[in-house]
Amino acid sequence: MILSRLLRRLPMLLAVVVTAATLNFALPKLAPKNPVETKLLEMAEQGGSLTDISGLIRSYEERFGLDQPVIVQYFSYLKGLATFDLGYSLAFYPTRVADLILKALPWTIGLLLTSTLIAFVIGLLFGALIAWNRAPRLARVIAPGVMALAALPYYLLGLALTYVFAFIWQIFPLGGGYSLMALPSWSWAFALDVFYHSLLPALSIVLASIGTWALTTRGLMVTVQGEDYMVYAEANGLSERRRFLHYGLRNVMLPQVTALALHLGHIAAGAVLVERVFNYPGVGMLLFRAIEQSDYFVIYGVVYIVVLMIAIAMLIVDLIYPLLDPRIRAEARQ
Repeated sequence: MILSRLLRRLPMLLAVVVTAATLNFALPKLAPKNPVETKLLEMAEQGGSLTDISGLIRSYEERFGLDQPVIVQYFSYLKGLATFDLGYSLAFYPTRVADLILKALPWTIGLLLTSTLIAFVIGLLFGALIAWNRAPRLARVIAPGVMALAALPYYLLGLALTYVFAFIWQIFPLGGGYSLMALPSWSWAFALDVFYHSLLPALSIVLASIGTWALTTRGLMVTVQGEDYMVYAEANGLSERRRFLHYGLRNVMLPQVTALALHLGHIAAGAVLVERVFNYPGVGMLLFRAIEQSDYFVIYGVVYIVVLMIAIAMLIVDLIYPLLDPRIRAEARQ
């Protein structure tokens, strides 16, 4: 069943990816000026080497085949994307965009994926709990504070945490992915150093996200408690725990999983300001520097990767939905 759903959804995935690639190809051509030529002139005015500039121009022309018709350029561009060839970085020529993204992506996935999943689990359980009729009193007491966190953006909470825990109390470092004197290596010492530097940015994301997940889950749980199957389960004498986990939380989780897929798809660039505040070497920081330096190919590459991640995340959710909801499995067998 999963294989058949995958085969049915693959054309949609390809359509989304091709659409994103087409927009990436078309946007520079819609600009009144060639953004790459503008950037090259700026580099030349700032004392850039003419040899480097001419080499960059040649690589740009080879990459897009500017001496050929637009339709030929377009298919050549798609062929390059199929092999993950995103061109060269303008600011760090001759470094390729794919190399920059692959270098930064593990930092972003390690930080934001973990933080998002932790916030999702805690927010889902807490939001469902405070809406439950027999919720503990402690959960209702701390609920307003947790809900207030939903109104705070990541970067603002990150600035507050940095000021308190890194500047005043000096418990955590002010920023960076690891210590200045540390050498990246596959060792426990370096892993602990990376974990130590990621605590504050992760905490800002988790605290700001818990309130959002709890708020939306609370509204869903209030609605679910009035459903006939919940009344029927209580009339049959099912335990409080079973009704909460198997009947309430399980049905509330279904729409939240879809929202989680969108969040996971945006983790590559969804916390740009968090990584900027903490000077964290992830894709968000890469995108910020690319915008700052007008590095158009890096910007297009990051946008393309983000769209690709969203499409893949939605495909995965679509495949696992039958495992979460028996009704979908029943419809598929009919």
